[in-house]
Parts: sequence; C-alpha cells; structure tokens
Amino acid sequence: MTETNPKDRDDLFRFLDGLGIAHSTKDHAPVFTVAESVSLRDEIPGGHTKNLFVKDKKDNFFLLTVEENAAVDLKTVHTLIGAASKVSFGKPEKLMEYLGVAPGSVTAFGAINDTEKNVTFVLDADLMAHDIVNCHPLSNDATTSIASADLLRFMEATGHVPLVLKVTG
Repeated sequence: MTETNPKDRDDLFRFLDGLGIAHSTKDHAPVFTVAESVSLRDEIPGGHTKNLFVKDKKDNFFLLTVEENAAVDLKTVHTLIGAASKVSFGKPEKLMEYLGVAPGSVTAFGAINDTEKNVTFVLDADLMAHDIVNCHPLSNDATTSIASADLLRFMEATGHVPLVLKVTG
C-alpha cells in the first residue's frame, strides 16, 4: 500500500468481517462538522465521535477520538497523552499520508492505513463508556456503528494499542 492508494471503506468492511466484528453502516450526505451531523442522531444510536489529529513539536502524531460534544483543552492535553510538548493540529498532507483520509473524514478507522504506526490513537474514556461507537468508514458520507469493545479489537488487529484516557473536560 502506498500513500496514494489507501484502504477504502470496502477494505475496512472486509477487515472487520474477517475479524468477526459486527458493524452496520448508514449512508448519508457528506458531513464535515459535528454540527452538520446532528440531524442523524435519531437514526443512529450510540456515541458519536469528534476526531482531532494533532502533533507535538517532535512530530509525534496523535488522533484524539472523543464524544462529539466533548471539550478538549489543547493547551493541556499533551500532559495526558504523553506528547513531548503542547500539541497543534497536524497538516492535511500527513492526515492523508498516515491515515488515508482527508479533513472532514477523520476517523479512528484510519488505523487500518497507519501501517508504519506513525500515529498514537487516543480514545476518550467517556466515549468508550457507550456500548456502540459511531465513526466515519474512511469517508464522511456514511456512519459505521461498532461495539466499543470491538473498536478496541479492531485497533489491536491493526497493530495499535490505543490509549483509553479521560482527555475531555
């Protein structure tokens, strides 16, 4: 796989199926923000995600996946996630290179494309308290529902050990 040919949603679903992980997906108009996705809440139960792709000054990259309405203090979160310094947002080029997604489609499922383990995945403990977690399936025109325990299994199957931490205020 190269950065110009990342895995797509069909690859993701085959991977989940191969792990025996149940998942369901609802197609919808593309959404780029949490505000745009609110209309889907009645149709899709469970915890809905917001994702922050950040880096520290030593170019260590992190994906923070939190509950959609959660507040993350970017001035202090580095002390919780093990970053070398305060964090700033990662560039779209690195997002595509490492996770195979464009801004607006950021998702924990991007771990499937991070074959070099360039990104540390951080799942907020409050989000993971939900039985079901909803993430984009590598594109923002659908929402995939998966059990929170299965999201952890997926991460581990991609070679990542996500940090499950309380990173929200």
